Amino acid sequence: MATMGRYCKAYAVEQLKQFAGWRPRLDALAPLENEEDGTEQPRTALADDDYLFLQESFVVTDGIFLDEHVVFDEVTPEWKEFCSTTLAFEIPDYARAEEPQPAAQAEPSPAT
Repeated sequence: MATMGRYCKAYAVEQLKQFAGWRPRLDALAPLENEEDGTEQPRTALADDDYLFLQESFVVTDGIFLDEHVVFDEVTPEWKEFCSTTLAFEIPDYARAEEPQPAAQAEPSPAT
């Protein structure tokens, strides 16, 4: 079953190609569905005006799910820097994972 993340943002391939290390895995692209007969045809190329999704984990997918059709997963410090500076990618506060709170210490009950 596909995993939905807390946040992703769509970017045109033209924008993603600005990164020097951009090497998409074309074999991971989502297939195109023929609306007439429901058959799927594999995609083997990306156009500059196609859109892909930058996930909160900094992987790029061809769809909204974190673990399906992963087109780019070379998450390096340079990639993260590119995403934050060039793409202005920022995870909103409401979508950040909540940090676990320390468990409250149980107070001893008074002896009776």
